[in-house]
Amino acid sequence: MKKNLFALFAIIGVFFAFKPATDVYTVDVSKSKIEWIGRKVTGQHAGELKLATGTLSSSGKTLTGGSFVIDMTSISNTDLDAGSAQKLLGHLKSEDFFSTEKNPTANFNITNIKSVGADKVTITGNLTIKGITNEVAFPATVRQKGNILVAVANGVKIDRTKFDIKYGSKSFIDGIGDKAIDNEFELNINLVAIK
Repeated sequence: MKKNLFALFAIIGVFFAFKPATDVYTVDVSKSKIEWIGRKVTGQHAGELKLATGTLSSSGKTLTGGSFVIDMTSISNTDLDAGSAQKLLGHLKSEDFFSTEKNPTANFNITNIKSVGADKVTITGNLTIKGITNEVAFPATVRQKGNILVAVANGVKIDRTKFDIKYGSKSFIDGIGDKAIDNEFELNINLVAIK
């Protein structure tokens, strides 16, 4: 019995000895960015958000986890003139939308990663906006080269109403007509992380 037990521990020890170590990569906030697109009946607006911090972890070349913090006060607009952009951004930062004075950051924490092909994964995680957390899932491309890990996800759809952002939503306001704003907005996420 003792020999069998010793053999079992030896096998477990060998397994863990050859398990690739987990590497942690720090998101380079100067090279990473998040683009946003919000649509309404009469058109759309777009802009960017900056990241405050973030890390990604991998085992070998396989992404295993990560999280990042978005600086919501950094929200910018890229399709309007300066005056119109300031008006839009003031509204987006207000209580009607992201309430950035009370909630200056949003967070995303990866809970699951499923490989769906070479460099392709489906990422599931918890997104927190305005102190409200919901699970979201989206496809992404992850590439590791040397000490750099790049994760890209385009067209990530977020239902703002799940985060108590209901302004201009036809789901909550009857007869809003052509002033309606889509419930979903999109994010294009590009993270560059360095070990």
